[in-house]
Amino acid sequence: MVSVSGIRGRVNESLTSELVGRLAASFGFFVASGSGTVLVGRDSRTSGPMLARAVISGLQSVGVDVIELGIVPTPTLLLAVTHHQAAGGIGITASHNPAEWNALKLVSEEGIFFDQNRFKAFQEYLLQEDPRLVESEALGSATEDRDAWPRHLEHILRLPYLDVDLIRSSNLKVAVDCVHGAGGPFINELLDRLNCRVVSIGMKPDGHFPRDPEPTAANLSDLTMLVQDSGAAIGLAIDPDADRLSLVDEMGSPIGEDMTLALAAASVLSKTPGPIVTNASTSQVIDDVAKAYGSVLHRAPVGEVNVARRMQHEVAVVGGEGNGGVILPALQYTRDAPLAVGLVLQHLAEEGVTVSEAVARWPSYKIVKEKFSFPRQALIRGYGALEGGLNAESKDSADGLRLAWPSLKTWIHVRPSGTEPVVRIIAEAPDEKGAKELVSMAAELLAGIA
Repeated sequence: MVSVSGIRGRVNESLTSELVGRLAASFGFFVASGSGTVLVGRDSRTSGPMLARAVISGLQSVGVDVIELGIVPTPTLLLAVTHHQAAGGIGITASHNPAEWNALKLVSEEGIFFDQNRFKAFQEYLLQEDPRLVESEALGSATEDRDAWPRHLEHILRLPYLDVDLIRSSNLKVAVDCVHGAGGPFINELLDRLNCRVVSIGMKPDGHFPRDPEPTAANLSDLTMLVQDSGAAIGLAIDPDADRLSLVDEMGSPIGEDMTLALAAASVLSKTPGPIVTNASTSQVIDDVAKAYGSVLHRAPVGEVNVARRMQHEVAVVGGEGNGGVILPALQYTRDAPLAVGLVLQHLAEEGVTVSEAVARWPSYKIVKEKFSFPRQALIRGYGALEGGLNAESKDSADGLRLAWPSLKTWIHVRPSGTEPVVRIIAEAPDEKGAKELVSMAAELLAGIA
């Protein structure tokens, strides 16, 4: 799988240490022309140490100096790139994919992921050029920076959007599941600094995921039980590289990843109204939040960097994706789960509400997300079948096909995944039955093409 979301595959099948080393060497020469510095960080996957050694060796082989961060959240890596004024960075993480997967995520000198243009240029470079290996005396150096995530934590705590004393006075009991990913130590320290009483599972960053690591409602049964058994005020589920946050309310009910962005955005917009950006697959509850604060909502194609670039263009004050990823330009242009934790706790503290009360303030929608095996070469014909068969009030073809019925508060989005070899079908309606029926209709129309 090759896209702006990374170069990913199953370890020792499509993704080998030999391939990773060559990609890293090419990346080093592409961004640094045989000099300069590149940062390397990884999540906790068991394949991480092997692939990190290959990445570091590849970079050194073309004369690039390496600063190794070790196991860190992906947003920590991106923030560290700008801190060190580096030529770029490589994150070794497959994010929410199962443990047998890993990936390289490519970071520019801006501290954001390669956008479509930069990624295309890198792909062309790979096809046309071999990295120029240097003589032994010109090999790049390798040093460590173990202060990257503590530095990131301090940046979050100093944000004007957080009233640390107010959150601390709330003395919240918080249940956490970091699924043995990279976020465990960071989240523990963050919650301690916010005077939260913590009960937790999966905090050791050893990469032995006890469940599907994607923080969707279906995967959070252990966290829901922990909330119920402990009497916690909120449950926090963090994905393996700590760029996504999913929430469980005080009754132990998952509230959906889209509500993470809704509550975080409400906290920001209540202080600084302004443009907000999300992607085409995010719940329309974000439209309601934007409207409530007199803000304009813009939608970008799915993919973190697509949202980030649109945020830069619109001078957005907050944004993100409906998968639980929150982006705050006052910090950086990347999804950041520790940041999202802070903003959500801030919202609860300043409004004096429970999670369920905070959610109940907004219209209720049901979103259904399905994966569908479908030949990508037939997608154009598939989109035509959907347009003809569903008779939508409006359509958007900027990213796959998004059909909407605004009068019914209903929409569907069909697009090829950038992280898995599947087509995603996402639909939302005021009730679950309506969303499921729309997904079924779409799947039936696509099946007629395949």
